[in-house]
Amino acid sequence: MDTLDHQLPAALRRAVATREMRVGAGALATLPSALRQALPADTYVIIADANTWAAAGQQVAAQLASAGLVTAAPHILEESPRVQPRAETARTLAESLHGSTAMPIAVGAGVINDLVKYAASLAKRSYACVPTAASMDGYAASGAALRDGGFKRTFACPAPAAVIADLDVIATAPAGMAAWGYGDLAGKLVAGADWLVADALGEEALNAGPFALVQDNLAAWLKQPDAIRRGDRGALEGLVRGLLTAGLAMQAHGNSRPASGSDHQFAHLWEMEELAVDGLPVSHGACVGVGCLSMLAAYEWLLRQDMANIAPAMLAAQLPSVESLRGEVAAAFRVPFMAANAEAETMAKASDAAAAERRLKTLQACWPTLAARLHRMLPQAADVQQWLQTVGAPASAAAIGVSPQKHAADYRRARLIRRRYTALDLLHELGWLDAMVSSVFSSNGFWRGSLPT
Repeated sequence: MDTLDHQLPAALRRAVATREMRVGAGALATLPSALRQALPADTYVIIADANTWAAAGQQVAAQLASAGLVTAAPHILEESPRVQPRAETARTLAESLHGSTAMPIAVGAGVINDLVKYAASLAKRSYACVPTAASMDGYAASGAALRDGGFKRTFACPAPAAVIADLDVIATAPAGMAAWGYGDLAGKLVAGADWLVADALGEEALNAGPFALVQDNLAAWLKQPDAIRRGDRGALEGLVRGLLTAGLAMQAHGNSRPASGSDHQFAHLWEMEELAVDGLPVSHGACVGVGCLSMLAAYEWLLRQDMANIAPAMLAAQLPSVESLRGEVAAAFRVPFMAANAEAETMAKASDAAAAERRLKTLQACWPTLAARLHRMLPQAADVQQWLQTVGAPASAAAIGVSPQKHAADYRRARLIRRRYTALDLLHELGWLDAMVSSVFSSNGFWRGSLPT
């Protein structure tokens, strides 16, 4: 048994809500025993959409029936072209759960899981999850990422009591979905770097256990993009285990910091704007992958800079006032609900000059050590771009319908939508955010969709 085989059980021991996790070919056969152990109930209700009902829902129903477990009529969500992550949908689903005693079983990918997770929490009960694709990391995570009134935010709610990931089911998902999951997993590169920065500057302390759960094995999970694209079962299992472990790390820490940083700020921005290509919404994992590339390029630029001669007091004094920040938000977001929510998030992390000066002085003192660690942990943006291209994921902003002009502007806009401190905030406080963007976009065709030479 190798390191990765040991890694998932170790992560499960740190979990708060998830008590059973089964991963492997034919794992659905163990669903009844997992439910008896982790989610005993008189009745269960399967929640799926038409596609995931066909992919695994019928098998779940058959397994429960053969084991003598009672199920209510399945709840099949319907929406075209596919079910969207709307909090309103979850609230309606919660109302239907209130009317029964059935324990829900989410059968599907990210959207189905998050809808059921939030609905179960509102109905004050737990649930089980049967993933149908290796498309994202939220199956085992606490919290549900949903659009509420159009604004993408994470609702606090418990993770599932049981996760049953059958590789025979997951292998039948459209190949592009594993590429989305790979993009979501690649984003952890930036999430880890952002957490290191926030910890070094006294903004959010590093939690060593959850940090290590993700970062210590991330390179191994990402090393076979070609095999994942071919549908190699071993590589696919590694991807699934990586995504589930990232979710367990979030569960252990209590929020998404171990797996979500500035990469996700780009993704949430684009998802709120309902980015689409050929009429189809761009997936979360595709957005995260491009967000990851965006921030790896930013980190490369940042790591080339000399911090020895910055003037912390002067830079802190030049930061925009609260009123200027409100004006920036209003100019960046013309849609009222986005502007209101972005203003709340921006104001939550706006700080006075004294706090900014303290951070920048700390940065000067710790930069040699911090920069060395960031150099060791972060691959080059061009290398990750190649990995994404190999796995079949979008590998440029152009591939997800974002123009160079919009992409450049979105570095500032992404910083405004979340209160979490990341490298975007550091670049802002240094007064270098615009200079970094200008440099990145004037480099050798990096964001025009082709790999640098």
